[in-house]
Amino acid sequence: MTRGKLPGWAQPREVLDLVRLAMPIAASRSTFMLMSLTDSVVLARSAHGQLPYVLNAWLPLGVMLGLGMGLMIGVQVITSELSGAGRANESGRVFRRGMLVATLFSIVATGVCLAIAEPLFGLFGFDLHVKDGTVAVTRILAYGLIGHMASLACTMYLEALRRPNIVTAISMAAVVFNLIFDLIVVPEYGAVGVAWATTISRFLMTVLFLAPIIWLTPAFKRVGKPMPNEFRRQNMVGLGTGVANVAEWGSFNLTFVIATLVSIDAATVYGLTIQFIGAIFMIYLGLGTATSVRVAEHFGTKDMSGIRNASRLGIVSTLAVGFVLSLILYLLRYPLAEVGLNAPDVGSAAGHLVPVLAGAIAIGAIVSIYDGLQAVAAMALRAREIVWAPTCVHIGSFVGIMLPLSAYAALPFGWDMGVWGVMLGIAVALGVAGAGQVVLLEWTLRRRSGAPPADNSTSAVAV
Repeated sequence: MTRGKLPGWAQPREVLDLVRLAMPIAASRSTFMLMSLTDSVVLARSAHGQLPYVLNAWLPLGVMLGLGMGLMIGVQVITSELSGAGRANESGRVFRRGMLVATLFSIVATGVCLAIAEPLFGLFGFDLHVKDGTVAVTRILAYGLIGHMASLACTMYLEALRRPNIVTAISMAAVVFNLIFDLIVVPEYGAVGVAWATTISRFLMTVLFLAPIIWLTPAFKRVGKPMPNEFRRQNMVGLGTGVANVAEWGSFNLTFVIATLVSIDAATVYGLTIQFIGAIFMIYLGLGTATSVRVAEHFGTKDMSGIRNASRLGIVSTLAVGFVLSLILYLLRYPLAEVGLNAPDVGSAAGHLVPVLAGAIAIGAIVSIYDGLQAVAAMALRAREIVWAPTCVHIGSFVGIMLPLSAYAALPFGWDMGVWGVMLGIAVALGVAGAGQVVLLEWTLRRRSGAPPADNSTSAVAV
């Protein structure tokens, strides 16, 4: 097929631009789950039975971080719009606003998590040791929320300015530091050691991010005048994304609670499965972030053709990458199960769980493609400030389908399928979310103009 016959999104220049941007972003995004995965593996191997403490602790923390990460999306979208319009030197005000919002939000979120940890986990009927361990881990992780939020603001800003390599280098350094810290403290302190490693690593990342931001970006330069309603748009894009993240992250973290109510073994199997799926999801998140930056740049210049090409290339790339990643995960399911459980043979303490974990990983490998599709499509929509429709898809899929189906399928009052019931719930929900977001994206591409409204006053509440 000749160049002229290729669809616009498949032109070599489009593909190369996506690859150049997506690869380092995917690498940096993967460090979040890589840090979590190494925490889980070290903990599962060194302190058997304590992994559910960390996984359940992310219920309130995940909700707070999901909302906070959504608020930071506004930094990326507005900065990308300014950059696409040739006004990147004016983007400092966007970053400064983002850091202010991140700081204020994280202070409130820390206080909330500290206050609710004890009563929240007392509601679920956990064993006393599980409850006390989860509460202790939650409180330590809560102290790191300021570091989490500040590093997120820095990450979004640098990626929007097309400096993802800096983010990748710093994130990888934090993963190495976290792993070394884990190996030193986890054998003695268990889940508490993991929590301190995560908290300290996030503050380290923030310090490392601020140096290149001060030296290499216009973050602290006061240049130009804001676009009409710029601050409102920045926060409305972020608020809608935050609500969607709360629905998704909160629901996923509640499935850890459901698995823990089944048994500690079920929680361990399910938790490790989600960690492996999550490592792949971070690659999808890199593709989605790169797609979002490219769409927002075209949105800032009112280029509808560019918006369509960037959006559709993101979806096709997700399908192609997803097929390869899912196949790799499926083929490696048994070695991964053995490594995760520290079970090289069936005579080991967790050897009986290896085939169960391998089966769960196989299911996760298949449904992870839909997870990637829903993330990339939703991010492409939000880059055009179409916020609330993808948010409704998230709420319907994760709150309306995944939670009730997982609970009914897993627990004794329903089908009593144990961990397989939880896997059924996430499989159905991700399928609906993936299909729904892609259909919504294509529908809006066919019917909408690529230009922001003249006064930019209503764009963030469109469809």
